[in-house]
Amino acid sequence: MAGTKTAPDWNALMLKVPRHPVIVKVPALKYLAVDGQGDPAKCEDFRDAIGALYGLAYTMKFMLKARGVTEAVPMPLEGLFWADDMSAFMKARRGEWKWTLMLLQPAAVDAKLLREARAQLLRKKKAAMLPAVRLQRFAEGTCAQVLHLGPYAEERPTIAGLHRFIEESGYALTGKHHEIYLSQPGRGDPAKMKTVIRQPMRKAPAKLARNAVRKPVSRRGGSSR
Repeated sequence: MAGTKTAPDWNALMLKVPRHPVIVKVPALKYLAVDGQGDPAKCEDFRDAIGALYGLAYTMKFMLKARGVTEAVPMPLEGLFWADDMSAFMKARRGEWKWTLMLLQPAAVDAKLLREARAQLLRKKKAAMLPAVRLQRFAEGTCAQVLHLGPYAEERPTIAGLHRFIEESGYALTGKHHEIYLSQPGRGDPAKMKTVIRQPMRKAPAKLARNAVRKPVSRRGGSSR
């Protein structure tokens, strides 16, 4: 959920991202976040993390509403993915993946409200073990992103096209692979699932940039599905 007087352009950042790579500037944003490791499709910790994020987010939403705070717009689940050995990430050795799952939060959410929401949620579900969800600000700055249409398992061509676009535009990859799930994970037709693939980047060293611009920049990189 998110709601501020000077809200970023959510259409450009996540809601109406095209199927060809584009460059965006991502401001510092406030998130609920939780870390873990393992195959997202098989790992129980991954499912528990999603449940904890949504449980806390909606508990805080209703707490704020009871206090007269304007109801925020629900925002999609997001995930950062990486591995100590990045070949494990690129070759889909998912058991070695590390991840951070995140939900965007409105300005009114603070650490005190999170503590109160956690206590309230634990009272309702006395046997529950909530993962270590934290509140943090996260700034990515300059990024390239593209909309992937289809199953998660078929993202590789889209990611390769995005990385190629970054290199041909005179940039180098930095930061963590970022996914924004516009479709609810695990529901609906996999062929119609929409996922924003985002990659932070920085200006490449001059020599690399010169090599990259020898080829014309492909403005239609990514998946052709």
